[in-house]
Amino acid sequence: MPNGRYSLHDTHDHAPLGEERFSCAPGVAGWRYVSKTYAPDGRVLGGLDLTLDSRARPLRMELRAGGWQVRGGAVDGVAWVRADAADPAGEQAVEGHDRAHAFTGRSPAFLVATARLLRLTEGASARVRLVGFSEPVLAPRTLDQGWLLEGVDRHETDSGPLLVERYQVADLETGEQQVVHLAGDVVLAAAGIELEELESPPNAWPADFGE
Repeated sequence: MPNGRYSLHDTHDHAPLGEERFSCAPGVAGWRYVSKTYAPDGRVLGGLDLTLDSRARPLRMELRAGGWQVRGGAVDGVAWVRADAADPAGEQAVEGHDRAHAFTGRSPAFLVATARLLRLTEGASARVRLVGFSEPVLAPRTLDQGWLLEGVDRHETDSGPLLVERYQVADLETGEQQVVHLAGDVVLAAAGIELEELESPPNAWPADFGE
């Protein structure tokens, strides 16, 4: 189960936003990612617990930030409940639903989840509808992204060959684009994200995952 650390930066002025410490691995349900995010001064900002099913759909998601929490999953699209963390009974909770394919957010885990959901072959592209949650208040926003798998590079390492997928990802409303480098179930680099530490090699994504 790889454990690692990402550094997070503002995508416009590159100011440091903190770091995300994570672990991830395939499991009985499909794939699970657990993380905590920290401010530059070490304060805990939030966390994510995401489980994908065998088709890379969000079986269960719990996202926390800014005193808010969102729980959701795939239900005829995606459904979620957003609540104040100080309201454990959920009396003021707000439910939401959208015919989107999956969730997205600041965490690199969502890039892995979307890439594995799309299962693109080299040179192929797809359009995907996602519900994103903006930190720190976790306000939902529905957006469409375009994904293109530009290429797959092979790198020789001490533990064997490492296949690195290179994606071009675009927000189809704003036109913003980024390049995402992905190996197995770990993001190596993306806009505002850098992999700083990884204790063991990424898990190779099973070729038949989702079939």
